[in-house]
Amino acid sequence: MMKSVFSILLIALWLDSEPVKSQAVSMVTFDQLQQLITRPNDTLYVVNFWATWCAPCVKELPQFETVRQRYAAKRVNVLLVSMDDRKTLKTKVLPFLQKRKVKSKVVLLTESDLNTWVDKLAPEWSGALPMTLILNTKQHVRQFIDKPVKEGELESIINQYKL
Repeated sequence: MMKSVFSILLIALWLDSEPVKSQAVSMVTFDQLQQLITRPNDTLYVVNFWATWCAPCVKELPQFETVRQRYAAKRVNVLLVSMDDRKTLKTKVLPFLQKRKVKSKVVLLTESDLNTWVDKLAPEWSGALPMTLILNTKQHVRQFIDKPVKEGELESIINQYKL
């Protein structure tokens, strides 16, 4: 129990910190992810579920990087949740992120069985990638996007909320 709380605290601190120059990716369980993105604070979380093997996911990644840069001084936090196999973290995910110079925070979800957690996160989600959630529990914000985001779409959504 203590180890779990400690790891959640470390991930929470990492999630709220500035991005580092060399990409670090933590492996998280669904429960850890849920705790990170549902904190009752003033931060708007832009949470994108993606994978290196998903062409539409790869195509939309630059938009998340743009949002991260443009809203760095505001209470907007971009989190990229990799759905890649945990065994490919060092061989595929990290090289992919380095090659594309991704600076957004990235976690790799270790839950391989979608049926155990998808309905808890987004019952309307089929499990297809990419998927994005815009969340803020304090302001009761929850927007579900089950298709690749178009250029400017994320910024339009974010600008709807007072930050």
